[in-house]
Amino acid sequence: MASAIRPMLLRQTAALRAAATTTRSPILSRTSSPFQSAVTKNAVRVAAFHASSPRSILPPGPLNDAAPVPDPSPTHGSYHWTFERLVAAGLVPLTVAPFAAGSLNPTLDAILCAMLLVHSHSGAQSIIIDYIPQRKYPGAYKASIWLLNIATVLAGIGLYEFETNDVGITEAIKRVWKA
Repeated sequence: MASAIRPMLLRQTAALRAAATTTRSPILSRTSSPFQSAVTKNAVRVAAFHASSPRSILPPGPLNDAAPVPDPSPTHGSYHWTFERLVAAGLVPLTVAPFAAGSLNPTLDAILCAMLLVHSHSGAQSIIIDYIPQRKYPGAYKASIWLLNIATVLAGIGLYEFETNDVGITEAIKRVWKA
């Protein structure tokens, strides 16, 4: 409100000063003088709050450019989404089958471990893509993807060792469940 009033008050003050200096009539100078001083006082009070010139907050340059919009593609991301859904849906029978059938098949166990690893990797990758955007944090994004890939390889090696040198994941779950 004060910024809207300030230009009006300053214009009125300037107009009254110009009128008082150009016409030396005693009536106009007497009648406008008290009003002129009140307007000038108010204008000075308002101007005290607006002493600096208006400046833009952000510097000009690439920071204020619009985000590039990629060309529309009906299949962009759909293959990735479909693959994630197939892996998630495939985990349901793979987690139930070893316990329902009662057999401990190492091949079924290895497939379950691989699907769990792929499911975990794609879920963590989606989190990184969503919360550490490559356009905004290129270094952190690249480091996060590398850390995820390293963690996935280490988890795969650990699951392989657990499957080949120990009882396997389904037998371990059975033992924990009965304990």
